[in-house]
Amino acid sequence: MITLKNVTLRRGAKVLLDNASVTLNPGEKVGLVGRNGAGKSSLFALLDGSLHEDSGEFSVPAQWRMGQVAQDMPETDLGATDFVIQGDTRLVAAQAEVTAAEASDDGDRMAHAYMELHDAGAHDAAARAQALILGLGFQTTELDRPVNSFSGGWRMRLQLARALMCPSDLLLLDEPTNHLDLDALVWLEAWLKRFEGTLLVISHDREFLDAVTQVTLHIDQARLVRYGGNYSRFEDMRAEQMELQQNAYARQQEKIAHLQKFIARFKAKASKARQAQSRVKALDRMEKIAPLLAEAEFSFAFSEPANLPNPMLSMQDISVGYPAPEGSTAGPAVIVRRISRSVLAGQRIGILGANGQGKSTLVKTIARTLAPIEGEIVEGRGLNIGYFAQQELDVLRPADSPLEHMIALVRTLTAAGRLAGQATREQDLRSFLGTFNFSGDMVKQAVGSMSGGEKARLVLCMIVWQRPNLLLLDEPTNHLDLATREALAMALNEFEGTVMLVSHDRALLRSVCDEFWMVSRGGVAPFDGDLDDYQRYLLDEARRQRELVRQAAQAVVASPPPAPVVRTESRSAAPLRSELQRVEARMQTLQGQGTELEARLGAAARPADIAEVGVQLQQVQQELQQLEDRWLDLSARLEAVEA
Repeated sequence: MITLKNVTLRRGAKVLLDNASVTLNPGEKVGLVGRNGAGKSSLFALLDGSLHEDSGEFSVPAQWRMGQVAQDMPETDLGATDFVIQGDTRLVAAQAEVTAAEASDDGDRMAHAYMELHDAGAHDAAARAQALILGLGFQTTELDRPVNSFSGGWRMRLQLARALMCPSDLLLLDEPTNHLDLDALVWLEAWLKRFEGTLLVISHDREFLDAVTQVTLHIDQARLVRYGGNYSRFEDMRAEQMELQQNAYARQQEKIAHLQKFIARFKAKASKARQAQSRVKALDRMEKIAPLLAEAEFSFAFSEPANLPNPMLSMQDISVGYPAPEGSTAGPAVIVRRISRSVLAGQRIGILGANGQGKSTLVKTIARTLAPIEGEIVEGRGLNIGYFAQQELDVLRPADSPLEHMIALVRTLTAAGRLAGQATREQDLRSFLGTFNFSGDMVKQAVGSMSGGEKARLVLCMIVWQRPNLLLLDEPTNHLDLATREALAMALNEFEGTVMLVSHDRALLRSVCDEFWMVSRGGVAPFDGDLDDYQRYLLDEARRQRELVRQAAQAVVASPPPAPVVRTESRSAAPLRSELQRVEARMQTLQGQGTELEARLGAAARPADIAEVGVQLQQVQQELQQLEDRWLDLSARLEAVEA
């Protein structure tokens, strides 16, 4: 077991743990929670040996193997499967011993080495690694692509797969969901539920913690407090404790009354649709833990929109994607086609779909960042969009302060004639920044020196100040802690306008959205179900992928050795096989180029850059399609010759 007894831990002059004690038992799955800066990552550093306690007693069983996600960005030309396999430290050690034993020419040593290699699972290592890679959202065509050909977020998924590949008694996961979409997140939950070792996880995703953990360890005022149960149970017990503290309870009554008032209002609006009922349950939960929410240091609200056009907008047979640059002979790169839908005042729409299906492209088009490839978007009179882009944090100017960002925003809206009665004096802007916890010297601090959460709060602040009536939010919670996520959910529920939300945070989707749209297979359609239905759909897809990998592995094991009679046929098979290899090599190169271009599309800000990269991506996709057709033809002909 893991034991801490009267442990004091410092980082510089700051005391993170002060005489803290706790015991964690083998096989327990523990969620580590606490405010930002409370010391969660430092406790992980103590567990993995990179930090040492200043006083007290700390111990982890010496024989325990530890798994952890490496935080460095991998730089290697190894294929994805081989890279993940190397995470199995026992297998790597066994392979090294086989090599050494063979070089020593020691028969006994070689026999033991081969036995250890078998026990380490060498026979199915590739299948195990590929199941992890596919589960985390990669395609079967990417299993052997070089690691360096993937963008940063996908390389960090490979680091996660490598950590899961490692046989471990203690697994430490610090924000494992940061680079995952909802599909991969659901798969990871299922994998961790089957994990038999001890798990400690830091996460700001409530539903992920609820699904995976049975113990919650709270860092509170430099102490470690253990709660039996998942994160929701922890909240219940914390709320009960706070209700018993009369002074705190009295101070919270006004905020609690406000919470309960808006909860009752929105529950009354909910229809009997399954999606709306899911939202009612989320609001019920908020009412139950109202004292805990009232304790939160941070809250904000959207101003009442100046007007509410209805419909907000109407999409008339539009196709979305990336246009060709002027003068190019290539056509546009179309991602989603033939969308005919209206967005009404007061709607709360969650946008679902696997990674790469076009969710962000659709949102960018509605936000006017991209023009429709075909069709027309008719906007309601007075439409005022507040857009939180997935890469919005990169748009902030690192050298400028929050105050300078607000001043620049005022100038932009004034020039466009879009001010909606906001106060624009510097003192007014300072006061508004203060409502988002930017006060004192922080209003003049360079944004580049701020944390991801602080940058996200600044983006929200700028959106709220514009008084939008349509909110387009693309993964707004990526850098937000739990308290700020709760504040965002509260603000969105009180918002009088329309919300369209892309997020892998299911708690936020449940509490905010009354309906869902599904972006898949080049189209958009209503999703007839709630998030539980969507989660079951994703798990079924993951099982299907695992079964395909298992069948492929069995086929390789069961395939007979090549017959010697092939020699007379090799003259006709050899040219086909040679061309097939060339086609496969070119396909691998193009897939790498495609991934790089997709990453550039996501980061591009100027329309000209978006158009240029979009054309390049379409050209790559067209050539890849032709090569795939050629590969199928060559494979069929080669199979016929060899038969």
